Amino acid sequence: MASTTSSLVAERVWKDIQSSRSVTDDQLSILNFLFGKNFERATRIVDQRGVKRIFGEPSGRFVFQVVGESRRKEEYFCFPEHHCACYSFFYEVVNKGEQLCCKHQLAARLALSVGACVEVKVSDEQLAVLLSKL
Repeated sequence: MASTTSSLVAERVWKDIQSSRSVTDDQLSILNFLFGKNFERATRIVDQRGVKRIFGEPSGRFVFQVVGESRRKEEYFCFPEHHCACYSFFYEVVNKGEQLCCKHQLAARLALSVGACVEVKVSDEQLAVLLSKL
């Protein structure tokens, strides 16, 4: 029940941010309360321009590629509301159920909401090849 309420609160905040294309201190506080360390890490990723939105033409379909924080700077494909290819998503979100989402999903959501994504256009065929690697 608590995770459902948290999800609803988070969704409302994301919609408010996206409609205004900016984040208030109150919204940051709420998201930080809901997501903790993952949200702090996500803000660092966004500040470092670590979120790419790769979209195919002409379909307009897209996927996010988000840089990790390790020294290797791996990049993970993710769908902010559903899935991330990182280890933490499977361990903390899917397996243990301790988190609502991973930092990469949060970074993608935040970057999209405030217009801070690096936009990369590819053909639909190229996008299909990228997605087939998931």
